[in-house]
Amino acid sequence: MKESPVIHTARVFAWWFIVGATMALAVILLQGGIREALQAQGSVWELKLVELLTTILGGGLLGGCIALILDRIKKA
Repeated sequence: MKESPVIHTARVFAWWFIVGATMALAVILLQGGIREALQAQGSVWELKLVELLTTILGGGLLGGCIALILDRIKKA
């Protein structure tokens, strides 16, 4: 049974979103960003957590979007 184009696109995006988010998290871990967030006190901790989550989400979106662009080029 052939996979529909929408399902294929969603699977490609989801896979590369996870890969991109994991790579962003790895960079944050290497740079010591998690330690900074854990050592922060009070409301600064919440700001650091939001900063980390947006960075991880951005890495995932970047990975997923680039994968979709390259997949579209490959099909053409």
